Amino acid sequence: MKLKFTKMHGAGNDFVVIDAINQHINFTPAQWRLIADRRFGIGADQILVVERPESQDVDFRYRIYNADGGEVEQCGNGSRAFVQFVLEKGLTSKSSIRVETMSGIIEPRMGEDGNITVNMGAPILEAAQVPFNAEGLESRPEGNDSLWPLDINGKQAWISAVSMGNPHAVQIVAAVNDFPVAVDGPLIEHHPRFPRRVNAGFMEIVARQQIRLRVFERGAGETLACGTGACAAAVAGIRRGLLDSPVRVSMRGGELSIAWAGEGQPVFLSGPAVTVFEGEINLTETQ
Repeated sequence: MKLKFTKMHGAGNDFVVIDAINQHINFTPAQWRLIADRRFGIGADQILVVERPESQDVDFRYRIYNADGGEVEQCGNGSRAFVQFVLEKGLTSKSSIRVETMSGIIEPRMGEDGNITVNMGAPILEAAQVPFNAEGLESRPEGNDSLWPLDINGKQAWISAVSMGNPHAVQIVAAVNDFPVAVDGPLIEHHPRFPRRVNAGFMEIVARQQIRLRVFERGAGETLACGTGACAAAVAGIRRGLLDSPVRVSMRGGELSIAWAGEGQPVFLSGPAVTVFEGEINLTETQ
């Protein structure tokens, strides 16, 4: 079959976006992997699928597939690309939409300045619900947060466990550009304490309203930006008493802004989304 797609990115976190309202989509994990492959397919960190909603009080359904072919719960940068896509394609005329995801409802809104703000919902902070298996561990309090020890590569890392609809392990490092993310990232992603694996965030505090961040994403490896990772890092830093909202998050692909009013309140993610090109790819049943 011929698949029509749009290539987009949010701060360098790149996506293949597919309209599954006007074309039939039913792919295998191997086909999702092919689409994401940067040598044999189109190339992307994640594939975003736009579908009709299953509930009457929302506008669209949003599905996300990582480069490894697995479906995941949430993608913050992708949610900004999502609203840009549905507006450009004339699938909606609303500047603010409600979208159902595997982890719940999100509300992206297109601003007059072209930036897109997404209500990502309230973070999940209870370790068992992230999910993180804390059995037998003793946490270390810092501010309003509880830090958990992880044995990584022969050393101990103290992490904040946060879910933004998907699991994150956030740690503070002295100099993020020099940190061995490619070594420690996969060890944290596959750590047995995280039964669904985890996104590993490495945060350097620059000022009370600015951080530098690198994220090794579950199922995708290190990406140039991660929206939910930026949210999780800002929440962790604010809870630890090290950051004040709003937080400017500098990542290798660009900058995002995160606002959070505190416990029980939603996190707001703001940043750009860019359409790069459109195309078609031929997929066969054997691919």
